Amino acid sequence: MSRIRIVGGEWRSRLIDVSTVKGLRPTPDRVRETLFNWLGQDLRGKSCLDLFAGSGALGFEAASRGADKVTMVEQDAVAFAALQGNAKTLQAARVQLVRGDALKFARSAGPSHDVVFLDPPYRAGWVEQMAPLLPGLLTEDGVVYVEAEHEIENIERLTRVKQGRAGQVYYSLFAKA
Repeated sequence: MSRIRIVGGEWRSRLIDVSTVKGLRPTPDRVRETLFNWLGQDLRGKSCLDLFAGSGALGFEAASRGADKVTMVEQDAVAFAALQGNAKTLQAARVQLVRGDALKFARSAGPSHDVVFLDPPYRAGWVEQMAPLLPGLLTEDGVVYVEAEHEIENIERLTRVKQGRAGQVYYSLFAKA
């Protein structure tokens, strides 16, 4: 098991355990710093959804910055166990962990999320499968953060408002059109 650090907020510099599940690649520190500069450092009053939570880096980062509620969805049992351990260590009362399929969860969730994090496994077509569901998950002013192995220019009914690249990671922020 490896570890990564939370870069801001209440848990700044705290280390979280990351399982060694094949294909799991936590969002790099530099990218998380940029993302939370875009979102704002203070997420109080916000509800966040971390689909394909993996390491939990994005969800724990949001909770550290005061998000009222962070729902993290992860299907892999080993990654989920690491999320549970980290939530317990951090005493993350505002974090709800859901073990299950992100696509099924998104189909049943309503438009109650201010921020949706979408960082699925690469080369599996997840962004394309999730795209039609994303606008329906958002509050009126909600945004979607997408991380992928290639540039994502369009998501139906959403407009790309920010974008970046770090090495082989492409990341974008989308808002309702």
